[in-house]
Amino acid sequence: MTARSLKDWLIYLEQIHPRMIDMGLERVQQVRLAADLHPQFPVITVGGTNGKGSVCAMLEAILSEAGYRVGCYTSPHLLRFNERIRIHRQEAPDEAICAAFSAIESARQMHQTSLTYFEVGTLAAMWLFIRQSVEVAILEVGLGGRLDAVNAFDPDCAVVTSIDLDHQDYLGNTRGAIGLEKIGIFRKHKPAVCAEPEIPFIVRQHMQEMGANLFLLNEHFSYQSEDLCWHYQGHHRQDCNLPLPALNGACQLQNASAVLATLEAMEAKLPVAQDCIRRGLERVSLTGRFQQIAINPAVVVDVAHNPGAVRQLAANLNAAVPDGQTIAVVAMLKDKDIVSTIRELVGSVDCWVVAGLEVSRGASAKEMQVALRQAGIDHKCLIGVFSNVSLAYAYACDYANENDRICVFGSFHTVGAVLEVFAAINR
Repeated sequence: MTARSLKDWLIYLEQIHPRMIDMGLERVQQVRLAADLHPQFPVITVGGTNGKGSVCAMLEAILSEAGYRVGCYTSPHLLRFNERIRIHRQEAPDEAICAAFSAIESARQMHQTSLTYFEVGTLAAMWLFIRQSVEVAILEVGLGGRLDAVNAFDPDCAVVTSIDLDHQDYLGNTRGAIGLEKIGIFRKHKPAVCAEPEIPFIVRQHMQEMGANLFLLNEHFSYQSEDLCWHYQGHHRQDCNLPLPALNGACQLQNASAVLATLEAMEAKLPVAQDCIRRGLERVSLTGRFQQIAINPAVVVDVAHNPGAVRQLAANLNAAVPDGQTIAVVAMLKDKDIVSTIRELVGSVDCWVVAGLEVSRGASAKEMQVALRQAGIDHKCLIGVFSNVSLAYAYACDYANENDRICVFGSFHTVGAVLEVFAAINR
């Protein structure tokens, strides 16, 4: 196929495979080899239930400050597909992504196989990284780890940020089962960082059997927080009086400690001076993670979409209670544990506005309303039900007083819709 635009390509890629998610590496490996994708630079793969995006962003910022040409592949995007593929901290332009898609499409047709949207995106990102001569690539796992498309590339270091319940339909119904999928990105004799403080026994046992060089939180590395700084203690290095990461949320120190453990593990291949670590932590940015986008009333957006992430969102909200009410605007995908996720915010939110998501996997406004009731939220606290996020957000803004706080959460789609509205208002 000859595509004229990135939009055309994305529509096409959504149609070439019968399922949006199709776990397994055989098809990806076939096309990877056909496209001759053999990176000669270090690869850092980042998996985990929550915190992946933050760890990728901090690694990207610090390694860039150290002078490396960094390729970073993350997902999903909020506003533009280009957000997923960054080179030297710049989003890849449409023309470059289209060229990459064309190359992967040619390789795919050689084997007459089909790939999912995410699988093509992963291979296209690596195709660009190789041709743009990056010096290190950071790859974020899309779902799970063991059977995720990014695992087609052997990492020089693998990171698991956390292990919690999400994507149970694909990964299993226990933290142990999910953790086994997450650590599938570890490799024998290669550094493997795990920042999960409560590793299930079966996962720990399997980690030992894999023969990776383990860096485990509170065993091989740790961190200590103070009011305006923090300290990292690793295998062979200690970093004191580090600046707090420029990402909001108490969980960011756990993520940052995983980043420093990764840099310590990769020191021989990617040496980084402490001043570069400091600048990277101070300058890192990541859209949609407990991000305040407005004041009077305050508007906070967070892509949290599972119980573990929303538990952390609740802690962040409770750490700074506004003078007025907290109004939640929520819309989620129907394959998420909506009830358990919403339940984590009971007691942190005064009133709720629910919306439907206008995507194939989106829960309807009615389904969200039922989930609120099942989560134990009094019907009097539900102040609005809308067919889409834009309408829900507009209502919340009209309803709120200047001392109130609006919290938008539940999905990348939810936050993306509000960011689009916000951008249109401020053009």
